[in-house]
Amino acid sequence: MRRDIPDRHRRFARTMRSGSTKAENILWQAVRNRQIGGFKFKRQVPLDGYILDFLCFEGRLIIEVDGGQHAGSISDQIRDAYFQSQGFRILRFWNDEVVTNLDGAVLTILAELKNGGE
Repeated sequence: MRRDIPDRHRRFARTMRSGSTKAENILWQAVRNRQIGGFKFKRQVPLDGYILDFLCFEGRLIIEVDGGQHAGSISDQIRDAYFQSQGFRILRFWNDEVVTNLDGAVLTILAELKNGGE
């Protein structure tokens, strides 16, 4: 599925990939190369005017790894509602959660992919 992405969004996503947080890098090492149930993930994906931390198109799953600045974020709630209306499911993990409990995060992701949102 190819989408028309503005060049500035592509450049910004590329910049974000090179400046990923420790937690994002740790999770990327766990989900890349179809390591979770054979599902393909992309990172820092520009989509519909947003940059998504991780996206699995096949599983219609978005994963966000958040720092404290996202606590209670209204803009995150609006964004999540938009993508849910587009048929995506969203999982959010705190940075610390990924760093200290990667296995738990991976198991949660796998369960969500296998359940298909049911």
